[in-house]
Amino acid sequence: MGDLIARACREPLAWLAVRREFMASTVTARAGLEKNSWQRRDRAVSGWMNHYGRFLLRLAVAVIFVWFGALKIFQASPADDLVRRTIYWLPPDVFIPVLGGWEVAIGLCLCFRPTLRLGLLLLALQLPGTFLPLVVLPEVCFVKFPFVLTMEGQYIVKNLLIIAAALVVGGTINPPRDPAKKT
Repeated sequence: MGDLIARACREPLAWLAVRREFMASTVTARAGLEKNSWQRRDRAVSGWMNHYGRFLLRLAVAVIFVWFGALKIFQASPADDLVRRTIYWLPPDVFIPVLGGWEVAIGLCLCFRPTLRLGLLLLALQLPGTFLPLVVLPEVCFVKFPFVLTMEGQYIVKNLLIIAAALVVGGTINPPRDPAKKT
């Protein structure tokens, strides 16, 4: 407390900082165990999220690709019409099941660590095509260009989330070493 008073005397407006620090130390002392308890819980939850989050993200993306791909294979996908109209130069009865198989392969590769690189490569080759309807069929994707999307447009733009998830998953393949940890 003495050093705070001495600082307040040396610096003209330091009394504001001194008061703030004093109040903070008083509140912290009063909160005591409650604050430490909440910090411990917060750290535990955050640690759990850090430990399992990337794994669960990888599995979530895998489930989405296996599910959506299987729907295409069995000609039950609500996106079939959109794919037919977008890739009009290929026979849809061949292309859509092949695309579905490709998506199932992406999902299965993401399920297993040894095949992550292959899954991310297949994903990187597939995702640009998912944005093709925005260019080829803008009347289907936009109610009012460029901001008001139709349901199809929203379905396509959500792939930005999959791209971000792929970047996070890719970062788990060979993460940089922490210099603080000894190997």
